[in-house]
Amino acid sequence: MNSLQETILVLGATGKTGRRVKERLDAAGVCVRLGSREANPPFDWEDRSTWVAVLEGVHAVYLCYQPDLAVPGALETVQAFTDLAVKLGIRKLVLLSGRGEIEAQQAERVVQNSGVDWTILRASWFCQNFSEAHFLEPILQGELALPVGNIAEPFVDAEDIAEIAVAALTQPGHNHRLYELTGPRALTFAEAVQEIARATHRDIDFVAIPSEAYREALEQEQIPSQLIDLVLYLFTTVLDGRNTLVADGVQQALGRPARDFSDYVRRTVGSGEWANAR
Repeated sequence: MNSLQETILVLGATGKTGRRVKERLDAAGVCVRLGSREANPPFDWEDRSTWVAVLEGVHAVYLCYQPDLAVPGALETVQAFTDLAVKLGIRKLVLLSGRGEIEAQQAERVVQNSGVDWTILRASWFCQNFSEAHFLEPILQGELALPVGNIAEPFVDAEDIAEIAVAALTQPGHNHRLYELTGPRALTFAEAVQEIARATHRDIDFVAIPSEAYREALEQEQIPSQLIDLVLYLFTTVLDGRNTLVADGVQQALGRPARDFSDYVRRTVGSGEWANAR
């Protein structure tokens, strides 16, 4: 494949992984088309009339569904998008999937049965949730309260996911592979927060709270009900210990160990993301 003469579509191009995939492809000189509402042409999962324009002339897609493959209607949407992509000549699909999510595994089968080359990147909680998502503000304020107990999660670095996605999109050897992606060790949320506290030399507490209390807090912030349901599903269903086991997908894909949570913390401290404490 001559990636310099062909175009790769990156969906979720402004998200945690999509942005990093785009940056790496740009650095490699690959022609990239962005899939987001703000791009030109725009892309919207909820507006199928936008799909054809972003798919025309594209040979491969980084398929990142927003907000999550677990939401109602996601499977049907991914099926429709995949069918259209194949019809328009797409030859490779790289799907970001959800670890431990039944709905995500159903979406995986859609891609696997598409008739074109595919790679599945199955991941769960990102390290970057602590610095690029709704955990950031509570950490800056000094207390992260979540509806989760003493469950360990092998947080995966979005940098690893992006590096693997780019390899799968541009290099041989990744077709028809499913990579289960985790960090090299599992930490509880309390342990993760304490690592951040030590590295930033600040007092940051983690507090486990009931699910309903968390729902009420999100409602007060006027978070959309669908997103609240999704977040609580991830906390109360997926985060039940099923994903605690460390997997070796990063090693399989890249030939090196996964980045550790402490590596992520050091980089983020250096970037200043946690510097504006309230």
